Amino acid sequence: MEALCQGGGIVQALNTHVYGNGTQTLVLAHGFGSDHTVWHFLIPFPACYFKVVVFDWVYSPNVDPKFYDPKRYSNFSAYADDLVCLLNHLNVSRTVYMGHSMAAMVGCIASIQRPHLFQHLILLKNNFTNWVSSSATTAIGVNDTSAITEFENILGRMKPRIAVSVARVAFLSDYRGLLPQVIVPCSIIQSRKDFIIPKSVAFYMKKQLRGPAKVKILSTEGHIPQLTAYSLLLKVIKKLLHIK
Repeated sequence: MEALCQGGGIVQALNTHVYGNGTQTLVLAHGFGSDHTVWHFLIPFPACYFKVVVFDWVYSPNVDPKFYDPKRYSNFSAYADDLVCLLNHLNVSRTVYMGHSMAAMVGCIASIQRPHLFQHLILLKNNFTNWVSSSATTAIGVNDTSAITEFENILGRMKPRIAVSVARVAFLSDYRGLLPQVIVPCSIIQSRKDFIIPKSVAFYMKKQLRGPAKVKILSTEGHIPQLTAYSLLLKVIKKLLHIK
C-alpha cells in the first residue's frame, strides 16, 4: 500500500467513491466487519450539500488481499497513514470526517498527524479498548433481520486470516493516551444502549479530548445505527453539519 500511496493508486485500490459536488468534503469511514456500502442509507442526503467520500479499508473483502500486510497493519497508525494518503491524493483539506468504530480512533490519529486535513471529527461508536463483538446479532442490537443479514454477509466475505488479524488489532488496542493530543473539534455519537460499547466511553472521551467535544446520544439500540437507525443518525448529522 505504501507504493500505491506514492504513485496515487491508493484511490482505486481502496474502492474510493465520491458523490455530490459540494465545496466541503464529508468523509465516511466504515468500521471492522463492514465496507463502504454500510453508508448507503446516509449518502443521498448529505451528497446534496457536500462532496461525500466513501472508501474501503485495506482489510475489506472488496480490496485485493495482496495489499494487506499483517505486520504493517498491526496498529492503527498504518490505517491513519492510508487515510492521510487518500485525502492528499483526493486533494481535499478541512474535511468533516465520520469514522465508525475503529475508524473513529484512526481518524483521531490522522488528525494528530495532519490536523489541517480535518475541520471536524464525528466519532461514531469509538472502541479504543477491548470491547468485543461476539456476533452480528450483538452488533446490530435490535431485531432488524435485513440489517443483521447485510452485516453477516460482509463479515462472511472477509478472508479468515485477515479478519482474525484485524480483530486482534481492533479489539485489543488501547489508544486512550492519544486522546489529549486531538485538537480538532469532535462530536461523539453513541446509542442509548450498545452491547459492545457502553455510554460511559463516550463521556470519558469527551473529558480526555483536548479540543472542543460534545456527546450526542441516539434513542436506539445497537452498534451500527447507520443500518438500524439511519433516520435518527441523519437528524443528528444534519444538526452537526448545520443543514436545515
